[in-house]
Amino acid sequence: MSSTNLFHIRTEEAPHMAAPISTTGIIGWMRQNLFSSISNTVLTIIGILLAYWLIAPLVQFALIDAVWTGQNRDACLPQDGGHSGACWAYVKAYFPQFIYGRYPSEEVWRVNIVYALFLLLLVPLAIPSAPFKRLNAILFLIVFPIIAYYLLTGLVIGDWVVLPIVETAVWGGLLVTLVIAVTGIVASLPLGIALALGRRSKMPIIRTISIVFIEFWRGVPLITVLFMSSVMLPLFLPEGVTFDKLLRVLIGVTLFSAAYMAEVVRGGLQAIPKGQYEGAMALGLRFWPMMYLIVLPQALKLVIPGIVNTFIGLFKDTTLVLIVGMFDLLGQIQSSFTDPTWSTPSQGHTGYLFAAMVFWCFCFGMSRYSIFMENKLHTGHKR
Repeated sequence: MSSTNLFHIRTEEAPHMAAPISTTGIIGWMRQNLFSSISNTVLTIIGILLAYWLIAPLVQFALIDAVWTGQNRDACLPQDGGHSGACWAYVKAYFPQFIYGRYPSEEVWRVNIVYALFLLLLVPLAIPSAPFKRLNAILFLIVFPIIAYYLLTGLVIGDWVVLPIVETAVWGGLLVTLVIAVTGIVASLPLGIALALGRRSKMPIIRTISIVFIEFWRGVPLITVLFMSSVMLPLFLPEGVTFDKLLRVLIGVTLFSAAYMAEVVRGGLQAIPKGQYEGAMALGLRFWPMMYLIVLPQALKLVIPGIVNTFIGLFKDTTLVLIVGMFDLLGQIQSSFTDPTWSTPSQGHTGYLFAAMVFWCFCFGMSRYSIFMENKLHTGHKR
């Protein structure tokens, strides 16, 4: 019998074949994440229906039926029995008050300069690879607050009026919201770190003072803190000594937020293995170098979500200052409802929608930046 060659040896590489369309692209992603099983398919369909049920009326109100131009309420009233959409003409008319409050219109350039300086210093500070980080931090944390204070409040040297004085009573809108939030955020973090270290201190007096401080402020609602700082604090001051109402609010908000920040940081300190402390002491490091160089960088990295969560909560809690007579963004919007010029059925909905959009943008930005920093600093420990 003659032998038959039953084998084939390929002498060149086989051509690459494209992956099935059902496993790549948007279709592959949907099959893997949304329709991978019967239960996931049912939940996806229910989620789509709920999203449509919630989003469709919002889009209808905010965009389709919205009124974008007009001089008064007549432009935003329902026409011919139709639906009344968002009155963005009202927001446009009141936009300066929403941003500056009752700050004198001829002096708003000072607020704009503060906004611009804040962005110019914050953006490079938030970029990890930006150069001159130490100088940037000094400018943002030390120089900028001084410049912003004199720009916003005014400056008088003897009889020479460099900048006219603007009382904080006429501040309002987004200006007050940002002043309280940024001051509270910047001041509460170092104070919270100090309290967290104090609560873990081996010195009984320091530990007791820190525990009492933290538990007191955590056990009192922020509304009560604002009332105490605005109404009761002047009663305990010597006769003739007063504090500006905004300053009182800033102190109350900072102390309140610092107590919560201390517990967040303490959780990070307790998560650090004991070997890190022992290794630092074995190298001859004293307490503060050990904390600054070894312990705190690791602890703060672990609690980034908790820190940012506290910042976001503080930013939203600024709306409570309305109860002590300060008109932040939400308070300024509510005060505009008394104007009969723009009184329409959709005025309240439009104002609150605008406030929700502004707060969402700031809070979402902080959330996404915290995720970015987590991904950059996880150093192989991410699960």
